[in-house]
Amino acid sequence: MTKQEPLPEKALIKEVCRRIRVARSYWDAHNNRACRGERERALALYNTLTKEQKDQIPQELRVWLRYRSEKYFGAHQTPPKSKQGKRSPK
Repeated sequence: MTKQEPLPEKALIKEVCRRIRVARSYWDAHNNRACRGERERALALYNTLTKEQKDQIPQELRVWLRYRSEKYFGAHQTPPKSKQGKRSPK
């Protein structure tokens, strides 16, 4: 895997917004596994922003990322199980 160069400020903010919107679209489609992964990538990028940069993210997206999705995907939740371990009912 190649290391990417850091994004300029405007591009970084735009990418964070894009990833949050993608995570929300997965959430709306009830695709929790994809939503969880996209949310984690969005949160990792969001945590690299300064306070001033975070203020440029629309409030609706910030609220969803930090609070609503934390309720369902936070560390206090049971992690998802792999699909390989499931048995079919007899």
